[in-house]
Amino acid sequence: MDKLLTALFIILLFFIPFLLRETPEVSEEVEEAEAELCPVEITVAGMDKPIPLEEYVVGVVAAEMPATFEAEALKAQAIAARTYALRTTDNGTKAIAADVSAQVHSAEAKRKERWGKEFKRNERKVRAAVEATAGDIIVYEDEMIAAMFFSTSNGKTETAQNFSGNDVPYLQSVESPGEGDVEANVERKSEMTLAEWNKVMGGKWNADRFKSLQLVRNGTGRVQKVISTGFEASGREMRDLLGLASTDFDIAFDVTNKIVHVTTTGYGHGVGMSQYGAEAYAQKGWTAERILLHYYTGTEIKKFTLLDSKCLKTLSLADNSQ
Repeated sequence: MDKLLTALFIILLFFIPFLLRETPEVSEEVEEAEAELCPVEITVAGMDKPIPLEEYVVGVVAAEMPATFEAEALKAQAIAARTYALRTTDNGTKAIAADVSAQVHSAEAKRKERWGKEFKRNERKVRAAVEATAGDIIVYEDEMIAAMFFSTSNGKTETAQNFSGNDVPYLQSVESPGEGDVEANVERKSEMTLAEWNKVMGGKWNADRFKSLQLVRNGTGRVQKVISTGFEASGREMRDLLGLASTDFDIAFDVTNKIVHVTTTGYGHGVGMSQYGAEAYAQKGWTAERILLHYYTGTEIKKFTLLDSKCLKTLSLADNSQ
């Protein structure tokens, strides 16, 4: 019996040090190396094969913002586009559309065709903006945001609450002045005959109905609701029906000539970053980070890292063997 106890004691002395050892934490160097070895690729609808994240961002910035814009505005667009892509594709695991239903992407062949002789200059400028912000994303409380952006505001951005009915803390209304100073086509005018209007609206409108027309505006100056005799629609519904540039619009009826005049201010849904607003701020000397933190309330800029368990396990074992 004494010999058995002695043997058990010796065995425990041998194994206890191994049992007490903690699993080593993965160092920052390992995480950085892991991120490099596990790059994200984006699958774009209509393209033959996935492309590296940063290459994808080049195509978005080139398509979504004029290459003539200030470098800081292009950088802001790159960070917003990268964030939007990663969130929309769930870090590259889902496909993303290449049009305005997501964010517009232009492949290199299309960029060459569109830019012509300016291709090399524009390409260098756009790539420089993307490379300078490589890996940068926008987060709110450590979660990637829905980085919505649009072309031109009416002087203020729209709230997510007004746009969709859902309040989003970082998508609030902020000032966006000076967009007309950067050659943005802020105001647009269109007209249609009464017959064309009735065809689009699917009803019988006349002078009396236009006289009772009310445009109910929200705090950002955009139309939230349209009301008339026997008719009611949201500003978004009217924008879709009439193909308007924004929900900040005015409607006037010329009784004599039976013409409907529609004037819109701004271009796009108005939520998030205004692209022409970003350019206006960049011209004032604002950095990309300042621009983004202005348009996305309460957010931060951080580096994106993808923790792939397989890569992490391999690297951890390699690190521990040294």
